Amino acid sequence: MKIRKTTEKDIERVMDIYAHARKFMAEHGNPNQWGKRNWPPEELIRDDIETGCSYVCENENGEVVGTFFFNQGENIEPTYRTIDDGEWIGDNRYGVVHRIASNGSEKGIGSFCIEWALEQCGHLRIDTHGDNMVMQGMLGKLGFTHCGTIYVYEDNDPRLAYERIMNYPHRH
Repeated sequence: MKIRKTTEKDIERVMDIYAHARKFMAEHGNPNQWGKRNWPPEELIRDDIETGCSYVCENENGEVVGTFFFNQGENIEPTYRTIDDGEWIGDNRYGVVHRIASNGSEKGIGSFCIEWALEQCGHLRIDTHGDNMVMQGMLGKLGFTHCGTIYVYEDNDPRLAYERIMNYPHRH
């Protein structure tokens, strides 16, 4: 598998992947995270492409099988400035992954994307809905630490906040 920046010609494929992910989440006990608002909207994905923060994962045949948002920098995620019921481990220079999804055609797409993002910056933060047991399990397997609760602008549902710093001792 390989990661590359999303282009305009990928949009239809990316939106199909998000439709698949919404259906998968609903079938696995997480109907609210993206389902209530048909998240994410195409306009947001187009903005992500324009800012250079949208990525796709291609399989060995060059087929787009996954997609995600990735950015890195100082205090880049405003919703992460306040964390309840815990605290972040590292400083405020980090990478962030959002809107990660796969088409379900192969095992390990999500893990591959998250590990790629971690390798780019060495310090990654990510959040997920409390009902998203699949993502929580994957983050645990990848050595992420649950740090507390954050709130996103899109809705009032709390999100579980996770962090991993490469070469930093893992704690639960």
